[in-house]
Amino acid sequence: MDIRKVKKLIELLEESGVSEIEVCEGEESVRISRQVHTQSTQTHVQVPDVGAALASGGTNPVAVELQSEPQPEPGHIITSPMVGIFYASPAPGEPPFVSVGQVVNKGDVVCVLEAMKIMNQIESDVTGTISRVHVSNGEAVEYGQPLFTITEVE
Repeated sequence: MDIRKVKKLIELLEESGVSEIEVCEGEESVRISRQVHTQSTQTHVQVPDVGAALASGGTNPVAVELQSEPQPEPGHIITSPMVGIFYASPAPGEPPFVSVGQVVNKGDVVCVLEAMKIMNQIESDVTGTISRVHVSNGEAVEYGQPLFTITEVE
């Protein structure tokens, strides 16, 4: 493979956000990758000494709650089964399939995801009330991204 082509590939790699590229020409191939360096940040939390507060005559110790992960939202979450574009309605100008407060049955279509020019209907896998819509119409979604939260009917 010509060294000029390799240099051009390196330039393209540096200009883009891609971390690796591989090109094959006949029996020759070249793989160029770069390591992305991330800076880690440290958070320091000062926790009050509850023992000292009590010893100094304090009657109301300070309660400290550290939360490392967000609490899961109550209800059943419908996640995206694929990468695509979220559409809330069957066609532009039409009302959305579902809205907050609406009751849906298992198997009801809740949205459409466009992937590779194919419209995929996403159905509810539970019966309940839509309590939250996590994405906006026309927004790109990732695999596993929450789309809806449904409060299940018991």
